[in-house]
Amino acid sequence: MALRIKSHWHNDESERSLADIASAAAFIIWRISKDKAINLHGEDYIYDDDAQRLRVILEYSLFQVQLADRMAHEKLDADGRRTFLIALAKRLAREVQENFEEILGEGKHGKRFIDLLNQRSAEYADFKFSTEDGPSYPFFRHLGYEIQQVMGGHDENRWVIDQVMDKDGPDMSKQMISAIDNLFS
Repeated sequence: MALRIKSHWHNDESERSLADIASAAAFIIWRISKDKAINLHGEDYIYDDDAQRLRVILEYSLFQVQLADRMAHEKLDADGRRTFLIALAKRLAREVQENFEEILGEGKHGKRFIDLLNQRSAEYADFKFSTEDGPSYPFFRHLGYEIQQVMGGHDENRWVIDQVMDKDGPDMSKQMISAIDNLFS
């Protein structure tokens, strides 16, 4: 069953701040990421534990932040893009902190998310993206590689990179591109 994402504003005439848009985008990113992690399990890929599942959700979220950032680059000036991205990162860091703390206990989970976001942003920086075509093949390949690194250790998981590159990544990208377009309109 396809995940239904609500990305239209209830009141179209109301003015939205970049923080409002970022908060809605963070909610959508987290929801899509959880759905894709569940989908991997449904496709018979094996998680060792909840910590591993959370790290997969994290990688999907980091990928989607890159998509949101690329789209913001096309829609906003440099200051607006920075404001949007900072608000998005902070909101997702709170989501990560809450979810990781609930399952793994106390820790600086949100800070580790921001550190990893900065690392992944540098890694994804050279990959091409366009709103018409979406992410390039290397963009998807990097996501698949990172998911495979998290899920390694089981023979059943050796093909997870293909699942991510061929199915989950493109599906997630279409959902995210549509959602960001809707949130900004």
